[in-house]
Amino acid sequence: MAKNKDDMMDSAPKVKLGTADYIIRGIGYIFISLFAIMCILPFLIILASSFETEANIISKGVTIWPREFTTRAYEMVFKGGTIWKSYGLTIVMTLVGTVTGLFITAMTGYALQRKDFVLRNVLSFFVYFTSLFQAGLAPYYLLMTQTYHLDNSYLAVLLPLMTSSWVIILMKNFVKSIPYEITESGKIDGAGDFRIFLKLILPMLKPALATVGLFLALGYWNEWYQDSLFLQQKDVVMLQYRLYKIVNEASSLKNSVAGQFVDYSDLPSESLKMATAMMTTGPIIFLYPFVQRYFIGGITVGSVKG
Repeated sequence: MAKNKDDMMDSAPKVKLGTADYIIRGIGYIFISLFAIMCILPFLIILASSFETEANIISKGVTIWPREFTTRAYEMVFKGGTIWKSYGLTIVMTLVGTVTGLFITAMTGYALQRKDFVLRNVLSFFVYFTSLFQAGLAPYYLLMTQTYHLDNSYLAVLLPLMTSSWVIILMKNFVKSIPYEITESGKIDGAGDFRIFLKLILPMLKPALATVGLFLALGYWNEWYQDSLFLQQKDVVMLQYRLYKIVNEASSLKNSVAGQFVDYSDLPSESLKMATAMMTTGPIIFLYPFVQRYFIGGITVGSVKG
């Protein structure tokens, strides 16, 4: 079978490219290469500046290669070992929140596009309505602390980020691309709604799950605002908030009254910002290639009619 397939590929007519085709391709490759360099250049500057001394950054600016190599910024980040606890907490929250949020979002999107679901239009209106209007910070804080009693609880960070009206609408549009006849065939075979969703619908949503999952994972990984509101008394907080506190403490110490009596000029406040940026973006950069093909397919699947 494989041999026949190879023979068919060899016998297929090959398109001969002309001079104009090579010129157009060459120009395209040049522009793509320049664009890739423009995208990666800021990342290289941040990486080099995180290993640069504070004096060189202030006096000479940033470069793509450190003039005087130092790891003091990273030593300040890892000092005390609390950063590893924040890393562990962030990884656990990201995994649990993303997986649970994907399951809830997929079920909601599937239910809202079912033709036999009577309340689908009413519920879809409420989901869309909440994406247009928000009550504000004060009612939200009172709701979380006085009604749900989630003050100083990790659930105050985990639950609000599990889903949103935007990802529900996005998932609903993804599910619309799946023919409804698949659901009907499951019913004819005697399968229940939940079994149809697990066995027939969910496996066909891989591009959508990868796309929405990446958005949810980024939301958890970059979270710091909910921590600042509800986890003030916790010793272990999310990674972004921990790094935010480290940078603020270094800047405050450098600009404090004590700085008039103690020399804090070599305190790496600028390179510390670069080091924290590298620590937060590094894991996401390594994760993206694994979901890239699903992510691209998820973006385009909604525009294809089933």
